[in-house]
Amino acid sequence: MKTELLQKNEVARAAEIIRQGGLVAMPTETVYGLAADALNGAAVANIFRAKGRPMDNPLIVHIAELSQIHALVREFPEKAGILAETFWPGPLTMILPKSDIIPVEVSAGLDTVAIRCPSDATARELIRLSAPLAAPSANLSGSPSPTTVQHVIQDMNGRIDAIIDGGDCCVGVESTVITLATQPPRLLRPGGITLEQLRAAIGEVILDEAVLHPLANGQQAASPGMKYKHYSPKANVILLQGTEEAFLRFVNAHAEDTAAVLCYEEDIPDLQLPYLVLGAAEDYAEQANRLFAVLRQADEKGYQTVYAHCPATEGVGLAVYNRMIRAAGFEVIDLA
Repeated sequence: MKTELLQKNEVARAAEIIRQGGLVAMPTETVYGLAADALNGAAVANIFRAKGRPMDNPLIVHIAELSQIHALVREFPEKAGILAETFWPGPLTMILPKSDIIPVEVSAGLDTVAIRCPSDATARELIRLSAPLAAPSANLSGSPSPTTVQHVIQDMNGRIDAIIDGGDCCVGVESTVITLATQPPRLLRPGGITLEQLRAAIGEVILDEAVLHPLANGQQAASPGMKYKHYSPKANVILLQGTEEAFLRFVNAHAEDTAAVLCYEEDIPDLQLPYLVLGAAEDYAEQANRLFAVLRQADEKGYQTVYAHCPATEGVGLAVYNRMIRAAGFEVIDLA
């Protein structure tokens, strides 16, 4: 398959491909998404084939305007309206009871559907010209998500019909996912909209155990990013839990040609091995923005092992922790 590389002024061509049942990688503010017509089950099935994604992993439907949601869900509760008014367009996904027009390929057999309205102007124009779009991240399943068009080309060239070059993504991790199909609502995947912001908007929100821990055997994923090892480079990622002094002592004692450390800017003067800089220690937004790019750099440089700080679990730091603990396959060394 020849993959067309389109510019932002060629969205009409991308929309034509979508209407014909094709696949288009599109920019969003979070990560690049691999889009198909969300109401075309056969087209959506091709997303799973292109990514090598398990079919029991549900997808997110992207809309351009709030008015589009009513055809896609059976219920739109008051709290959903508050969240939409507060955070849309933006990096928030809401899970609601689905209507009958949602194909099983989108919902993975669940009775719910995940929906968001992205803030990226190119993505929203593509939706307006085509249809609501099912769109997981535009990468090979399990690998770090793509935040630049070069990442998408690396993974998807020759596998899909077209890629829209929309520049670099500004958030850098996938959207926050909250389910309103349970009471009280539960945060299933952290992102650029924080748990603290959600609680400020609608009151009680429970942090789902799967944010910090693996799903139990046989448990069905209610949201993307919950069930499988995700976001992983080829290198073995190992998280280190402990003080700054213990972290530096450990990584310097394990310095070797095939190992690197994923570090904060403040660590650099004390390191004795190659490093990849995630950002400042307390700048969680910068860490989220850079995370997937530096994980990809680890593979480009041929490292076999990447040691990393165990991130903070507050604010956007919770999203960084969630991605890194899955990239590491939940391998954490306690340095205490």
